[in-house]
Amino acid sequence: MVFALAGNQNSGKTTLFNQLTGSNQHVGNFPGVTVDRKDGKIRDHEFATVVDLPGIYSLSPYTSEEIVTRDFLIENKPDGIINIVDATNIERNLYLSLQLIELGIPMVLALNMMDEMRASGRSVDVAALSKGLGIPVIPISASKGEGIHELVDTAIATAQAKLVPTIEDFCSGTVHRCIHSIAHLIEDHAQRLNVPMRFAATKLIEGDPPMTKKLGLSQNELDAIEHMIQEMENELGTDREAALADMRYNFIENVCRDTVNKGGINVGRQRSIKIDSILTHKFFALPIFVGIMLLVFFLTFGVIGQPLSDLLSSGIDWLNGEIAQSLKALNVNPVMRSLIVKGILTGVGSVISFLPIIVTLFLFLSILEDSGYMARVAFVMDKPLRKLGLSGRSIVPMLIGFGCTVPATMSTRTLASERDRKMTIMLTPYMSCSAKLPIYAAFTAAFFPRHAPLVMITLYIIGILIGLLMVIIVKQIPYFKGKPVPFVMELPNYRMPSFKSVILLMWEKAKDFLTRAFTIIFIATIVVWFLQTFDMRFNMVDNQQTSLLATAGKFIAPIFKFTGFGFWQAAVALITGFMAKESVISTLAVLSGTSVDALPTVLTGMFNPVSAFSFLVFTLLYTPCVAAIATIKREFNNGILAFVIVVGQCVVAWLWAVAFYQVGSWIF
Repeated sequence: MVFALAGNQNSGKTTLFNQLTGSNQHVGNFPGVTVDRKDGKIRDHEFATVVDLPGIYSLSPYTSEEIVTRDFLIENKPDGIINIVDATNIERNLYLSLQLIELGIPMVLALNMMDEMRASGRSVDVAALSKGLGIPVIPISASKGEGIHELVDTAIATAQAKLVPTIEDFCSGTVHRCIHSIAHLIEDHAQRLNVPMRFAATKLIEGDPPMTKKLGLSQNELDAIEHMIQEMENELGTDREAALADMRYNFIENVCRDTVNKGGINVGRQRSIKIDSILTHKFFALPIFVGIMLLVFFLTFGVIGQPLSDLLSSGIDWLNGEIAQSLKALNVNPVMRSLIVKGILTGVGSVISFLPIIVTLFLFLSILEDSGYMARVAFVMDKPLRKLGLSGRSIVPMLIGFGCTVPATMSTRTLASERDRKMTIMLTPYMSCSAKLPIYAAFTAAFFPRHAPLVMITLYIIGILIGLLMVIIVKQIPYFKGKPVPFVMELPNYRMPSFKSVILLMWEKAKDFLTRAFTIIFIATIVVWFLQTFDMRFNMVDNQQTSLLATAGKFIAPIFKFTGFGFWQAAVALITGFMAKESVISTLAVLSGTSVDALPTVLTGMFNPVSAFSFLVFTLLYTPCVAAIATIKREFNNGILAFVIVVGQCVVAWLWAVAFYQVGSWIF
């Protein structure tokens, strides 16, 4: 059995999904589109799968998320829908619920955040609400695990019995006549598509191009439908979309009037308003955001993450030493011993040692996200971004970009404007992804140990500022002319982060990091070891200067003469960074053949503080990894434009690295 989990953004959908599936999840993309899809087996019910659909507010085809959700529901025909609704904001959440009801699929409504509703002194008559909507309604608290078993049992029973919603018609008067007239006209077309007539009719009234195309209506039928809609508009004195919205909200108002007790004070909302008076203040919001990020970096690189990373480094060095001695005692071939110890163990180990830093950073970022603060950041950034020609919604991909450029690029599909989407895609690679953290950590430990958090936040700010500068430049190009679309976002109440959601996110990031370490970086370290061990005639070299790697590196190194790191080792490390940014550090470790703990000492022999910072600026700004490039190409559907972006980023990175090195050398 397959269940679709649908609901508004910030309704607790992710938390409920985690409760339903535990760690039994699979993350991928919907077929043919780069929109995240998560599915998993329901715990204790291995025969039942739940698919977590993107958070949306309606089934109108304005964003890729809405299109993906609607296409999945119509074409895949799940056995049931679990519709999650925020109990503290029932009226607005039910707007999507009515559209889901129109699909005629067995459905259960999960009334979430009941604990918050009770705390505010409000209540809801669940039985009356269920009767009014014609579907089962189960009160739950996803964050506390309340009502989950009852929800699962009801959903499975409803789907097995094929109990479709009993309330199919919630319109009246003029709108009623229009919907039903169109429904009868397109009956045969809807049956051919296996789509409910009423749903298809409402989509035609809204002017839904995909539905109109799929129905394959004749011109006479289209003209008749348009005439019916115009008659409705003239009689009501309003446009077609407003007429449908009024119809749904009137029905919702009537149902909630008899079922929802709004008495008492919404404690969560009142608390959020008080906190927002400070965190979203006209003058204090941005300084507070910078301060919070400074604190996050200080805790990550100065108090928690770095000490744990140092401890792990010591453990890896000890293990490497033990393995090296064992291989020597077993008289293993020197070449194979070199590959295992100086290649694989040194390269992969140098990257794994930074795992605690990655996990710690995402611990804090997930807490900020779960608490509701990140939504405020998007709200605060709307005004400055709009002055630059972007919508405030662009801040979401930017924030995701601090984790990874690939999902950040994918997330631009939530932007309704094609112009905003393309400009945001060009902006996101300048956001420093987590794969670059091992580079920053290694270099700050070597050259700026006392000011690591300050250097880190400086790099992030540089990336943001240069990215925004590029937006100002490219928006002058006719291809990107236009104005940003309006930005509407619901600010959820502040709440305690879900421990389970935070832990699951940390585990996902750790798993992703380790997967890359033992696949892409593993292969890269073997290639680097091979190229630095053999010469042009595939003889083992005594001096790295005569190796294949040195030959290639010396050819490229002059490009970096004015950046302060014009030597072949740095050039080669940057090239491997195209595969994965963590490979930059693993390559330097393999080339030096040193332990993880000794890597900072090796770096101080290659760079000085100014050239080291110049190197950090270049790695911050130059083109992202191959996976990110492929995603950008797919999103633009233009290989030439993706190539121009890649080359452009390398040029931008080189220019800024030169500027920082030349100015820094003159000052210091």
